[in-house]
Amino acid sequence: MKKSLSKKPIGLPTRGKTASNRLRRVDNFILLYEPSLLTRTDNLFADSFFIDLGYGFDPRTTLESAERFRRINPDLPILGVEIDKERVDAALPYADEITHFRLGGFNLPLQSGERVRLIRAFNVLRQYEEKDFAPAYERLAEYVLPGGLMIEGTSTPFGQLWAANVVRKQEKDWKFEALVFSTNFRMGFDIIDFQAVLPKNYIHHVVPGDEIYDFVEAWKRSAAETASAKVFGLRQWFVASAESLAAKGYKIDLHRKWLSKGWLIWNQ
Repeated sequence: MKKSLSKKPIGLPTRGKTASNRLRRVDNFILLYEPSLLTRTDNLFADSFFIDLGYGFDPRTTLESAERFRRINPDLPILGVEIDKERVDAALPYADEITHFRLGGFNLPLQSGERVRLIRAFNVLRQYEEKDFAPAYERLAEYVLPGGLMIEGTSTPFGQLWAANVVRKQEKDWKFEALVFSTNFRMGFDIIDFQAVLPKNYIHHVVPGDEIYDFVEAWKRSAAETASAKVFGLRQWFVASAESLAAKGYKIDLHRKWLSKGWLIWNQ
């Protein structure tokens, strides 16, 4: 693994704006998707970090995640990474023996012997050009243990909607595992709303001929075909639309633990 503590951070500052509990549903998804990743202590996973990349103008998302994840692993080391020095300085009073804040970018500021089990990068890559997507992913892959995860995507300002890639570290590279769509139904349920929060590798490809376009159009048709379910509530309509989408051949996880909570997982 490359150690880049002394190197200039790679990347650009985010706008930095955030809101309390904006990423609560992201954390809750991780806790349900693979809680064992947060509790692993075998081999190099012992003392490995959860990384909150680009936490913003204050460290609330990092601290909120620390509270949630440490309910199942009280000793989980957590590192908030920001490319803006003033933001890091503002966060340092909240640091302790297992909660750290460091200046860095896509070249994560790890020290000798430190490892990473999970990266959350939300509302970071949305501001970049599409050409920057693959290099950012390639750089971040250098730091994650095989079997580790990254969840990377975009949310609305208060976290009502988000969409994210879930990628798994292989020996050297990422394997794209799922594209996840999340809603708490407070903005209603309209497939079009998800297009604005698609990850960078998809957002410019909702055009005829591209896979994500076909997916979105199929989901729209499924929602229209199951619109009668909305009389029972938006959640029931969401579930019905997902089941219809799966019937069209898409690899949708149909377990109710996901769909009833507003998570649609398209397995890749």
